Amino acid sequence: MDGTRFEEYFDTHLNDMLSTLSELIAIDSSFREPSEGMPYGPGSAEALEYVRRFGESLGLRTRNIDNRVIVMDWAETEPVLAVLSHADVVPADPAEWTTPPFEMNVRDDCIFGRGSVDDKGPTVAVLYAVKCLKELGLPLGKSFRFIVGGGEEVGCEDLEYYAEREPLPGMVITPDGSFPVLNCEKGMVHLTFSAPFSDPEITGLTAGGAINAIPDRCTVKTASSEGRAKTYKGRAAHGSRPENGDNAVTMFLSEYEGDNSLFRGLKALFPHGEYDGASCGLGFEDSLTGKMTCALTRLNLENGRLCGGIDIRFPIDRTSSEITGIIEGALGRLGFTRDSLDTMEPHHVPEDSLLVRTLLSVYERVSGRKGECIAEGGITYVHNTPGGVAFGAEYPWEQNNMHGADEHIPLATFRDNFLMYAEAILELCGTDE
Repeated sequence: MDGTRFEEYFDTHLNDMLSTLSELIAIDSSFREPSEGMPYGPGSAEALEYVRRFGESLGLRTRNIDNRVIVMDWAETEPVLAVLSHADVVPADPAEWTTPPFEMNVRDDCIFGRGSVDDKGPTVAVLYAVKCLKELGLPLGKSFRFIVGGGEEVGCEDLEYYAEREPLPGMVITPDGSFPVLNCEKGMVHLTFSAPFSDPEITGLTAGGAINAIPDRCTVKTASSEGRAKTYKGRAAHGSRPENGDNAVTMFLSEYEGDNSLFRGLKALFPHGEYDGASCGLGFEDSLTGKMTCALTRLNLENGRLCGGIDIRFPIDRTSSEITGIIEGALGRLGFTRDSLDTMEPHHVPEDSLLVRTLLSVYERVSGRKGECIAEGGITYVHNTPGGVAFGAEYPWEQNNMHGADEHIPLATFRDNFLMYAEAILELCGTDE
């Protein structure tokens, strides 16, 4: 393929890429209250429009579908490939960051900023891969479509909205997971629960934001503290990788010595440092997806009720109804009732598909490493898309603080993103000659 030319292009245009990424990171595209024409808030809409204008400047045929997704086509013909990315991000607390989260910084050979790895960095890498293909005059015999959503972090309703109106091509990849090729994704259960709460000693409790993020802070107020709060400080991580964080909620529960039955019950169900839900009656694993994960990610006192949230990622040999039944039973015995439930079944694409084999070949050429399929607990954009796989944007061994403070992507990984997507698009959509 054109690997050397792509490498030269990256080296020559890196500053331009960083400038574009800096402008996109500067937009706080985390979810805000919807308003007319802005289903995910003004920040998401602004980020989508930024991406659309950039795509238009490349000569792509762009469309804005109700500020939910931006669609950009290489040509007028029907696309054979879709690349899915998203411009929205999870919220960021500036107090927890070394540098402002919505101000891109490059240090220690890494790009820092909210969305640098999930998913603004990969979005810019794909845009510049398209720009490179055009400027080098590399012909494509087949068209492809780049779809950028604005609501991935709040349940992927944006892609569902699109899929109800237009079919997806037969081949779909997303830079919303891990290299080499993520062809198997665990199922997911997001459950919130609550119970009446009355305790003269505990007067306030706040922990957790996004249900798919390990909380790095838990603030507790007690009657005996005369209004002063005690804060438990942990380490944030993605909800599908609780072992990469230090859960501030379970840290508080592990130290709780009082008599409140709700706290004591949760302490037993969610021991600090346990990640697989074994104490809840879960703890499943299989040979393809490995061990499941289970994390208590929210715990708050609200209007006289103790309210919690749980993030569960379960193996491919289980169903969401089985997992939900077990966790609801455990919570119910403590007196909790379910408030909301969001589930996804596991997703799997065979290793011998043309798409997977092609992407593994691209990975081996670019990285110099052996290409193999992997399974993870993260829910990517293609989770409910038949035949879709995640291709990047991170390497499994990287600690990039995704969804946490000081989120970053190594410059070397950003470079590989660009090279992988340029080569993948060229190989999958190249000339018919």
